[in-house]
Amino acid sequence: MATYINPLIVQRADPYIYKHTDGYYYFTASVPAYDRIEIRRAHTLAGLAHAAPRTIWHKHQTGAMSQLIWAPEIHYLAGKWYIYFAAAATTAFDTNGMFQHRMFCLECSGDSMQEADWQERGQIKTPLDTFALDATCFEHAGELYYVWAQKDPQIKGNSNLYIAQMSNPWTLKTKPVMLSKPELSWETRIFWVNEGPAVIHHGDKFFLTYSASATDENYCMGMLQISDQANLLDANQWQKGQQPVFQSDLAHQQYGPGHNSFTVAEDDQTDILVYHCRDYTDIQGDPLYDPNRHTKVQPFTWDATGQPDFGKPVPYNYQ
Repeated sequence: MATYINPLIVQRADPYIYKHTDGYYYFTASVPAYDRIEIRRAHTLAGLAHAAPRTIWHKHQTGAMSQLIWAPEIHYLAGKWYIYFAAAATTAFDTNGMFQHRMFCLECSGDSMQEADWQERGQIKTPLDTFALDATCFEHAGELYYVWAQKDPQIKGNSNLYIAQMSNPWTLKTKPVMLSKPELSWETRIFWVNEGPAVIHHGDKFFLTYSASATDENYCMGMLQISDQANLLDANQWQKGQQPVFQSDLAHQQYGPGHNSFTVAEDDQTDILVYHCRDYTDIQGDPLYDPNRHTKVQPFTWDATGQPDFGKPVPYNYQ
């Protein structure tokens, strides 16, 4: 099984890697300044470390997309490129003590590496006009599904996980269904959080990983799963794991792994876990403003029962 230099890319949190049919890996993530969206691409995962980032969108000077540009994801749907991201109009908290992010979409029908070819499709609106972020999407049986994290003022905590079908890549078609809320001990350390969903299909199931708790060493990953024959909009059909599936490894000083995505290795067979992680716990101030969440990648396997075995965060390896 291949090994990779880790961290793959320094100071890039919330990483997303997509392998396209053109043979390129496309990478995007939050930049420490939270002021723009970058894409880099390479023919290998290792090559992403040296690929020049191309800025394809800048934050606005004022308004809803002017502050704290978080967690972009790049997708290719029906012959066009899309980027989902979260942004706010201010760095101030709302009356619930929350950031004020909403979710937005960019579209590109031309060259994804050229800023001029991207256009704004605006906010992806949900019935709740509240803090919302970390959108991802996947296709199944001819339908496009959207999964994201959002605050419900009636539920304790920062954010829950929701799913809905879409009529197009920037418009919900169905009523959101809540799949998970922070309730277990490892989901509620310092902050009550379910966020950063990522979806992978294996065998006859969909697996949905997510991140929980504060973004320091308490950050960890949980998982939901469902049969691909089930109604994906029926929350009762999803099974929620009662233990984290990926978490800090104190022995090797790997802290707060999470906000993951999935890709595939150069052999097009081996599944790859993409995530961010720190190598220290002494964070000054708000962990969100500490730039040293680094992008890491590692292969993972599936056990005899068809469950993913993510192992532990691999130690730093600069060889």
